[in-house]
Amino acid sequence: MPESVMLITCLVSAPCRSEGLCKMSGCSRNVDDIRALLQSCKSFGPQQRMKFYDSWAETYEQDSEVMNYRAPHLVIDFLNANFSGDRQGARVLDVACGSGLVAKLMVELGFRLFVGVDGSRGMLDQAAKTGLYQDLRLALLGTQALPAQTGAFDVVIIVGALRDGFVPVSVVRELCCAAKPGGLVCMSRVDPKSESGDRYKACLERELQLMEEEGLWTHVVSADMHRYMMDVYNSSTEGEQNQQYLSGTMQLYRKSPR
Repeated sequence: MPESVMLITCLVSAPCRSEGLCKMSGCSRNVDDIRALLQSCKSFGPQQRMKFYDSWAETYEQDSEVMNYRAPHLVIDFLNANFSGDRQGARVLDVACGSGLVAKLMVELGFRLFVGVDGSRGMLDQAAKTGLYQDLRLALLGTQALPAQTGAFDVVIIVGALRDGFVPVSVVRELCCAAKPGGLVCMSRVDPKSESGDRYKACLERELQLMEEEGLWTHVVSADMHRYMMDVYNSSTEGEQNQQYLSGTMQLYRKSPR
């Protein structure tokens, strides 16, 4: 294992600065702990990043609460407001499903049929523990093809992974391909404060528009995603960090019926 990955594994494995105290009191990492964790993996390639998520998987949801990570709640509310089909019978492809946060929220709204895809084996293990997925598939998107049957899903959803360094823009066509004719593709785009993030945003917007011009799908609705998570990706003091949040955009497309 590369030295950098070993370092991250050690960081992720430590619940906070005082392990003994945590075992006694049940405390968790604070924002500075998580920021240090994520800063340490900024230069990782796709495979190293997935090993990082393997190590992070067991405490991911707990740490997400510390970061005030609200993207799954915002996106599912957005989808729910625009979905008029049969929830119990709808097949949902949850792309970059992580530990299963999206499925947990969707099942509360009546959805029952889920297939999850993620690049991290550790995250898929956590998702399996929810008991909500009929199938879970391992794939490093952008390197491997999306493991989904063409035209099989009523809803294809991806939350939090459309950003520079994670899921490449090219995968958006695969999301559309997996949807049934007339099915929905629901996406959230992260808008990190960086030049590479700006380039990714511009590239994604061009691709979405091009796919619409090609007749692959039609745009249903978009909405801003305000203050969906503390900005733990950029260096700052803890006081400043608590005042800085990331934003993004939620988008819904309907696959053409042809």
